[in-house]
Amino acid sequence: MELRIDRQAMVPVVQQIVDGMTDWIVQSGIPPATRLPSVRQIARGNLLSQSCVVEACERLVSQGVLTARQGAGFIVAASPPLRETDSELAVFEGRHAWCDEVSASTGRLILGQGGLPPSWREPDDLSYALREVARTDMASLFNYSSPLGLPALREQIAKRLKLLNIDACNTRLMSTSGASHALDLIVRTLFKAGDCVVVETPGYAPLFDLLRLHGVQMLEVRRTPSGPDIDMLESVLRQFRPAALFIGSHHHNPTGSCLTPAVAQRIVQLSKTYDLRVIEDDVYADLHTGSGTRLAALDHGGRVIYVGSFSKTLSSSLRIGFVLADSELLKRLAEVKMISGLGCSRLAEAVLARLMATGAYRKLVQRQRQRLNADRAAALQALEDAEWEVFGKPVGGLFIWARARLRDQTSVRRQAQRCGLELSAADAFSPSGECGDWQRINVACACDPRARQFFRNTCADRPPAF
Repeated sequence: MELRIDRQAMVPVVQQIVDGMTDWIVQSGIPPATRLPSVRQIARGNLLSQSCVVEACERLVSQGVLTARQGAGFIVAASPPLRETDSELAVFEGRHAWCDEVSASTGRLILGQGGLPPSWREPDDLSYALREVARTDMASLFNYSSPLGLPALREQIAKRLKLLNIDACNTRLMSTSGASHALDLIVRTLFKAGDCVVVETPGYAPLFDLLRLHGVQMLEVRRTPSGPDIDMLESVLRQFRPAALFIGSHHHNPTGSCLTPAVAQRIVQLSKTYDLRVIEDDVYADLHTGSGTRLAALDHGGRVIYVGSFSKTLSSSLRIGFVLADSELLKRLAEVKMISGLGCSRLAEAVLARLMATGAYRKLVQRQRQRLNADRAAALQALEDAEWEVFGKPVGGLFIWARARLRDQTSVRRQAQRCGLELSAADAFSPSGECGDWQRINVACACDPRARQFFRNTCADRPPAF
């Protein structure tokens, strides 16, 4: 029984044992009345203390997964009961595998999940900030936030943006409930059914769903390792005169690529020539080492709308993002925000503002970058050893975009299931729903033994593309 205990994780070891034993029972199809290996064997095989294993088994007894018999150890009582939401979540598997709850419901490792796995989350600073806000800031516990968001938070965000050479001030910033909320407000405010916008392919799947929901037509431009294909973009702009361009600047989702300075400069020039709105999605900014080139830093005509988020780094549950735009547009966005939802959570904003002001957030993302850098190097080496083809070589962020040399995609997905993995839907990252053989690989998941085995099992029969 291999439990894969991560001693660097913030999840307590006993809870990891509980989760690991539950997964072992479910995934191995262990029938009821099966006797588990002895506590001593489990502890010795996983380099654990016997007391931790006993405590984990007792928790599983209380959950109805195991029974304890005098002199016989622990026995499998029944398969773990399904959660109430499992059947409801089943319809969202694959295409919506970025959702943590959907991921957890499958019982498999989501290789292309969109955020950090739970074992990477660090609760201590967040818990302390929550307690401090609850103790000292009664208004944030009970009151609405302002239309633009808590001033203290916007001040902290403005300071961070200046480190990226982006000229930001409070009057041009508005908080949102994550980047998805920001994109929704932008689409509602600026576009109507039948309008055309440019999107990248491959690109951000929830954005495509949002645009379809509002009846906005998408014009595809191919993403390259240095940014969008500039010649293709200029041709589309000249022919269709679209209303806007949606673009991921740094550590693009799903390819992990970044805009080069030359491509960024050219995009800003094209936005002036064709009077084009540019929506710059930079939600992985804090996972980038160095400043890099942002379109918002190059734009002096108010055409770039900059979107950021803290969900990928601090907490998906807090749902905090922001928009940077010109003052007139920001007023329109704030009006739609208040009409549709009466603002954001003031409590969440106050907690984040405190973490940023004390430096705790800066130290958190620094640790995340260091850990991701180590895992990314190891993942790229594993992919090279397995002869996978990698789309560029990302230097930061969460994702690697790669494909196996095994041509038969049915075989690739069958191997993933055998290894206990869940892959993203084949059409998830295409605006037109075209199926592809490239996989979004989350760096934080790529070093898991199941992922390593999957890479090794799929390293055959495709000739190199270059």
